[in-house]
Amino acid sequence: MSDDGGRDSTSDDRDGDDTARAFTVARTFDAPPERVFAAWTEPEHLGWFFSGNGEVTEPIVADATVGGAWRQQMIVDDDTSYVTGGIYRELVPGERLVFDWGAVGGWPELPVDASTRDTVDVPRVTITLIPLPGDRTELRLRQALPGHLTDAQRAEWDAIDCYAGWSQTIDRLPASL
Repeated sequence: MSDDGGRDSTSDDRDGDDTARAFTVARTFDAPPERVFAAWTEPEHLGWFFSGNGEVTEPIVADATVGGAWRQQMIVDDDTSYVTGGIYRELVPGERLVFDWGAVGGWPELPVDASTRDTVDVPRVTITLIPLPGDRTELRLRQALPGHLTDAQRAEWDAIDCYAGWSQTIDRLPASL
């Protein structure tokens, strides 16, 4: 696995994304794109995502359809756990996955009707899988904030080091491949 990510301002975003607050994390894995895609979309393969700091007591749910939800428990330490996930916005098996990051009743908080909205107040995450020779895959994860956020909302997201969080999360992925 190699790391070649960083801050960016590419144009791969929904209308109105705040590209100044977008970033990309990139890694290369010794697995074909189809296996990496399955690790992001199939409940039996999503166990890598949680922090590994305790026993997960809630089942992982993933309805890998556009508008479907993915939910799973994250355990930070003995005192902190929460539900996270996303609402799938685009799925191209083995190539691309787009979701609004969060969960109803979880973190980041998504509204109950998030699956029917075009925009929500959480980051949009785009996973792009690039096939490489030898059954390897380059994964590019891009997070962008919606452009409609207020200054206060953007400041809240700026205070969180999502780049480090996504980097640590993706670094757990090889164990499931």
